[in-house]
Amino acid sequence: MTPERKQRLTSVLDKRQANITIVLENVSDPHNISAVMRTADAIGIQDIYILNTKIPRHKKWGAKSSSSAAKWLTVHQFENAEECFSSLRKCYSTILTTHLSSDAISLHSIDFTQSIALVFGNEHSGVSDEIRALADGNFIIPQVGIIRSLNISVACAVTLYEAFRQKMNVGHYNQPGLDSVRYKSLLDEWGFKEDV
Repeated sequence: MTPERKQRLTSVLDKRQANITIVLENVSDPHNISAVMRTADAIGIQDIYILNTKIPRHKKWGAKSSSSAAKWLTVHQFENAEECFSSLRKCYSTILTTHLSSDAISLHSIDFTQSIALVFGNEHSGVSDEIRALADGNFIIPQVGIIRSLNISVACAVTLYEAFRQKMNVGHYNQPGLDSVRYKSLLDEWGFKEDV
């Protein structure tokens, strides 16, 4: 790996955030998943969780939408909701789902400076009852139009950029968010990908 490549990779890794992730439940369109991955990469999320309990496991993502973002992310795929949530609970202190309910909090009320996982549901039916029961609560993106939902990739982008704003304001991007072992492991992995 050339010094220039190493500098490029370390400048990205220095901004990676270990305390935030996205979970996509039964999202069927690979292009939607890829668009979410592209936004996740843009704000420094490393880990993405894909939960498929009602649709087949994804074999590939929409490369055009992601601009190869999946190559730089760690994608965790699950077919069992409880196994997925068990894995999430080991890394994140709060799990919130997007769901329009009377107890849902506003996106702008979420403290994104804390450890958090955000669950987005299927394009047609949203987050399932099973997943909402496993989570800690629900949130909504404030809207004033007649149509009270956004495309999943747009909803993720709006949410993640609010997280980015909050994390930037408190200095989370001023020091590495990954522990040294994970940092080195990803640098080695990415260096290999750059050389291929």
